[in-house]
Amino acid sequence: MNGRDLFRYEPIAVGILRIMTGLLFLEHGMQKFLSFPPGKMAGFGWTFAGPPAYAGIIELTCGLLITLGWFTRPAAFLASGTMAFAYFYAHFPQDFFPLNNMGDAAILYCFIFLYLVFRGAGALSIDGDRRSVEVTEVERV
Repeated sequence: MNGRDLFRYEPIAVGILRIMTGLLFLEHGMQKFLSFPPGKMAGFGWTFAGPPAYAGIIELTCGLLITLGWFTRPAAFLASGTMAFAYFYAHFPQDFFPLNNMGDAAILYCFIFLYLVFRGAGALSIDGDRRSVEVTEVERV
């Protein structure tokens, strides 16, 4: 199996990446506002006490939109910025290294969402795979 064979599955792989990342992101918002799954942040969103509560609104709405693949690019843009802010506001002041400051998930979310801003939703989405610029066969390899 070579690169050309694998390339035809790229929209499906992007769709699966988008769905799984969106579901994980949605879970953070669900915990803050729906208290599911139970945990230390359960119900915290309803207090509207600080940035984590407001981030919960973005996690809930953008997580759902990204999972469904609906308005993926704007939702991913907002989610990416939120995660960049979360890293520098909450994690970076604790320690320089992401492994030590527990900010590695925020960094991954930020860059996966940033990728989706430029790539689009991929397959299995409401938006569909509508890239305005088609990549030529030479550029793919």
